[in-house]
Amino acid sequence: MTMVNIHEAKTHLSRLIKKVLNGEEVVIARGNKPVAKLIQYGDKKNKRQIGSAKGKVKLAEDFKAVAEDFREYME
Repeated sequence: MTMVNIHEAKTHLSRLIKKVLNGEEVVIARGNKPVAKLIQYGDKKNKRQIGSAKGKVKLAEDFKAVAEDFREYME
């Protein structure tokens, strides 16, 4: 992990982004206190998969029925 101050981050942003793309985390600090972290966007392990919930969701028999509390609003 690399830690840089805000001025250095503004000056060398392209270089820091290259480090992030190579898998490194970059922490930006103000007065030696961390305030932000640069990490690679779009982690591949969180990618959605179509159909992954198949068979896990079931609709009730009366899913289209209007609740008694809302009948007056439906008229």
